[in-house]
Amino acid sequence: MTSAGQNGAAQPGAGEVTATAIINAPALRVYAAFTDWERQGDWIPFTRVRIVAGDGGEGTVIEAVTTVGPASIVDVMRVDKLDPPYQVKVVHTGRLLRGPGVMRVTSMGPNRTQVVWHEWFQLPGGSLGKMAWPLLWPGSKASLTRALKRFARMVESGQLP
Repeated sequence: MTSAGQNGAAQPGAGEVTATAIINAPALRVYAAFTDWERQGDWIPFTRVRIVAGDGGEGTVIEAVTTVGPASIVDVMRVDKLDPPYQVKVVHTGRLLRGPGVMRVTSMGPNRTQVVWHEWFQLPGGSLGKMAWPLLWPGSKASLTRALKRFARMVESGQLP
């Protein structure tokens, strides 16, 4: 299993997850909704998102806490690059989740947009983490896909800007 690091080169020992959606809305609106950081909790299940430092632009630090029952995962990320309305790059810098993520927006016409959301995670737990990834990947893929589909519905219905 390989992943792309920040320089785009493949790196061993990382998990990789991608989700794609077609959204019936203009690319600029889709981009604005995705980068409304604190609203991400509206479409990512069981998750609260808040800006820890910054103004939402490059260099901003965001904390996403996902809680299911008694278990919580804290995902700290830094906004690395904003290229509206085409691309968002973040770097996950938390204790558990580490690695780059990118969201790419491609206009398919005035009111139709493709979104590709790609995450690479350095797997915790050394060899055990690498062995567990094939078991965890389907759930990660399904969760990311569900979140992106919910995002699409909320943008299309006007619930997100």
